[in-house]
Order: sequence, then structure tokens, then C-alpha cells
Amino acid sequence: MSDDALQTLTSSQVADRAPRDWREVNGMLRTRLRTKGFEESLALVNEIAKVAEEADHHPDIDLRWGWVGLALVSHDAGGITDRDISLAGEISRIASDRGASPQPEVGASLTVGIDTADADRIRPFWTALTGHEPAKGDPDTLPSPDGQMPTIWFQTSEPRDDRGRLHIDVYVPHDEARARVDAVVAAGGRLVTDEYAPSWWVLADADGNLACVCTWQPHA
Repeated sequence: MSDDALQTLTSSQVADRAPRDWREVNGMLRTRLRTKGFEESLALVNEIAKVAEEADHHPDIDLRWGWVGLALVSHDAGGITDRDISLAGEISRIASDRGASPQPEVGASLTVGIDTADADRIRPFWTALTGHEPAKGDPDTLPSPDGQMPTIWFQTSEPRDDRGRLHIDVYVPHDEARARVDAVVAAGGRLVTDEYAPSWWVLADADGNLACVCTWQPHA
């Protein structure tokens, strides 16, 4: 494999080159394909598997009744590459031929942030509780052990009486973020700050629990 094939792309490059049915969300190229039922989903996955084997590059696949979720990243390169863009295009072609409708706006990813003044003191609790293990070279990040649970990460912070110690980060397609924030506020939430938008917005529910809507975009 050439070095060019393993050259990671910037998020702006991904947005320019990715098929229109895909979005970058939390470092992965994602889409969801709507089908007519389980058999159609399974047939779609089987055809995707063939082209993935031919490319020797394999997406994460979530097979459900009526839809298939897909995520692409080049783990060996540490990011999204042209190899992912190319396979995404092949998958979109297959989906179109089979009449599966894309729903890239549905793609989302969730992480749990924990404020702490001493991550070393509480990390063993969370690894024992969830089965997560620290990322190589980054003990403050605990990736999901199976891809089905949210990543946990520790944020250095002194105790504060006016906020909780845990918050949720929800990563969404960049072109859906503003609508998601508006929907949260309309549902009774409060915008705490948009200082870091469009990278992230901080919101709170009526009890003061915090959550962030996040995108790949840098803050202004």
C-alpha cells in the first residue's frame, strides 16, 4: 500500500471529498442506510462485505431491522484517508442500486466526560465498572472495549458546587449541529455558552446537568 493511501485527511478535506451521503462524526466517516426490513439490510451488508474484502478495508457495520449503520476510519493511519472516501463511494453506489435511502444526518457519537482533580484516583473505579481500559499513550481516555459503549474521558477540573462532575458530549454532523442545539433548547434546555461554537455548544437541562453538542469544526 502506498504512503499516499495512508495519508490522513483534514476534516475540511473530508467534508470536500466525502460522498454526499456521508458525514464525519467524532473522527469517523459515517452514514445510515434505510432499508425495507431485515432481509434487505442483510443483503445490503453482504454486498458491502464483498467490496470491503476486495479493498482489504472493512467498515464498522451495525445491522438492524430496517437500517444499516456504517462507520469508516483507517486505524493503521490514525484517521480518515482517501481509502475511506473511496470505499464510502462504493457503498453509496451499492445502496443506490438496492434502493436503500441514506440518512447521514442520523449519525451521532456519544462520549462521557468526567471532571476530576485526580484522574489516577478514580480511573480504576471506572475501568472496573465498565470494562474500559486506558488508550495507549493516553490514560485520560478510555475507549469502548467493543465499540458499543461510549468513550469515557477525564477532564482536569477542581470541584465546583454549581455543576455536576459528569457531562455528555454528543457528536453530530456539522450541518445538523445548529438544529440539534435549537431542538434541545426548545425541549426545555438552556444554552450555557456558544463561546466555542461551531466546535461545541454547552447546554444544560432543567436540573443543571450539562451536555455538549460537538462537531469536527474548529471554534471561531
